[in-house]
Amino acid sequence: MTAMKSEKEKMLAGELYNAADPVLAQEQKKARALAHRLNCTEYGNQASYREIIDALLPNAAPDITIEPPFYCDYGYNIFAGTKVFFNFNCALLDVMPIKIGANVMFGPNVQIYTATHTTDAETRRQGLEYAKPIRIGDDCWFGGGAIVLPGVTIGDRCVIGAGAVVTRDIPADAVVAGNPARVINPDDPQRASKK
Repeated sequence: MTAMKSEKEKMLAGELYNAADPVLAQEQKKARALAHRLNCTEYGNQASYREIIDALLPNAAPDITIEPPFYCDYGYNIFAGTKVFFNFNCALLDVMPIKIGANVMFGPNVQIYTATHTTDAETRRQGLEYAKPIRIGDDCWFGGGAIVLPGVTIGDRCVIGAGAVVTRDIPADAVVAGNPARVINPDDPQRASKK
């Protein structure tokens, strides 16, 4: 007989799960307490800042930089390479893994959502939801207010314009803007000379 999956196992597998599960609620409570501490840390208190970030984001490179406030669901599902920078007021719903490459910059108010809901109202009423992972390549830059939706993969060296809503995969070296985001690659001699 196969053992039943826990709600956390279902969540991490991308299956419908109960977001009000006590284990998950406790993990969210821990992440929110750490985020609150980070967001209230006195500017310049580097030791406390690093200690909180290391506890909140155990799978991020130690040189990650975050300008508080910063928000996330669990923290442990955020995997970040070296030299990642988050500007003020970013929110990451890391129900499933968010994998971020190296040298990635996020402007203020960027939102990254792995969490989603079914279109079936009855299922939503039952409190069930699911998620899709997000991958972001190396050397990307996200303008302020950009939003990345569940299941998206963004290639290396992409520029995501301010306010863009990324609803589908973006190839490497693309410049995108709009809602939904579309590739607009302007004729940029600096970019062309580096290819």
